[in-house]
Amino acid sequence: MGREIINVSVGQAGNQIGTAFWENILQEHGLDKSGKYVGSDQQQLDKVDVYFTQASNSKYVPRSVQVDLEPGVVDLVRSGPLANLFRPDTFVHGESGAGNNWAKGYYTEGAELIDPIMDILRTQAEGADSLQGFQVLHSLGGGTGSGLGALLLGKIREEFPDRMLATFSIFPSPKVSETVVEPYNAVLSTNTLVENSDITCCIDNEALYQICVSELKNKTPEYKDLNGLIAKVMSGFTTTLRFPGVLNSDLRKLAVNMVPFPRLHFFTAGYAPLVASASRQYTASNVHDLTTAIFQKKSLLAAIDPVMGKYLTVSVAYRGKLSMRDIENAVWDFHNKNSAYFVPWIPNSSLTTLCTIPPQGQPAAATLVANTTAISEVFKRSHGQFRQLFKRRAFVHWYTGEGMDEMEFTEAESNLSDLCNEYDQYANADIDDEYEEGEAVEEGEAQEFYEGES
Repeated sequence: MGREIINVSVGQAGNQIGTAFWENILQEHGLDKSGKYVGSDQQQLDKVDVYFTQASNSKYVPRSVQVDLEPGVVDLVRSGPLANLFRPDTFVHGESGAGNNWAKGYYTEGAELIDPIMDILRTQAEGADSLQGFQVLHSLGGGTGSGLGALLLGKIREEFPDRMLATFSIFPSPKVSETVVEPYNAVLSTNTLVENSDITCCIDNEALYQICVSELKNKTPEYKDLNGLIAKVMSGFTTTLRFPGVLNSDLRKLAVNMVPFPRLHFFTAGYAPLVASASRQYTASNVHDLTTAIFQKKSLLAAIDPVMGKYLTVSVAYRGKLSMRDIENAVWDFHNKNSAYFVPWIPNSSLTTLCTIPPQGQPAAATLVANTTAISEVFKRSHGQFRQLFKRRAFVHWYTGEGMDEMEFTEAESNLSDLCNEYDQYANADIDDEYEEGEAVEEGEAQEFYEGES
């Protein structure tokens, strides 16, 4: 019995990532671009119902909704290579767009679309045997992915409070900026993600560009290359749900083992091996090399340096004909050698899973999902840019003109500030613990002294 997931692509970035994700998933499950099964391995169909509904004997339809506030992007998906894959009634679009304005996506244009979107989600949920949850793909810099995305997260949480809600969120990058009001949109959205999502995988374009140029040797990466990279990580992230394997994991298990405190559910993801196709045959893909590669800064999809923080928890999903014993030893060795970068108060904080089916065109691969306190770098960047704009109230009238209150900016900023402080607090928690242990020893000695006197 599959634990089904409903995919929701919101806005331009969300729909482009969604297309790359579905293309990847179709290949892995032996389906052609119209959803017909053309593979030869029964394992491909064992858990195909996690993301697909079977429509006829051999046709599979994605459990997905494509949403945008303007028709352009949705029409491109409708007329693109996957034109015959999606059900026609799962496309929802407005006419005027959000114009990079969070308030338009959340309060005005987005509010008009939310009912038809929720109707489709309800229909999809009713058709599932045991719905595990939702995955939302969106970016936080524009108006639709951030504003309508935030509204949608709130509505899904309200209507399906006991289901998992995972998001793959593209955060603004320090160097690759699309619009001037990006910091506003990002901070307002992060405020919603803190409250409503169970798992948020933070991705940013700068890290993706860096990987494409330096690792994949692609001098002029386009968005389709970046989206392909995200799709690879997403398919690695969800491998254990989609194929039989050793120590199968799912979204709920991942959240239970990875989120020590409800607000700290922002993960970074990594992928290995990241090599140019020309040098793929010269690259070793044994367990030790994959494990070493996956924890390096250059393998991560967020522009952060893990050395600047501490790992709270990590999960590594391996794929290929590998030995579970080697995997456990490699991760254990890495953990021991780098124990200074793991918080000491969470024992056994490294989770491993193995799926014996390798990804397309590679003998083996590994996907890292890490909950590290260094992720606060992403938030601090947005926060710093937000403050520069907001202290002069620049561009705020575009938001208040859509019915938004200025207080919302202040609340979102203070919530983000609290989140950064929480991450910093847990990064330094071991120092406090040693201090407390020292105090406890002194109290113990005093106790013995009094007993001796009596």
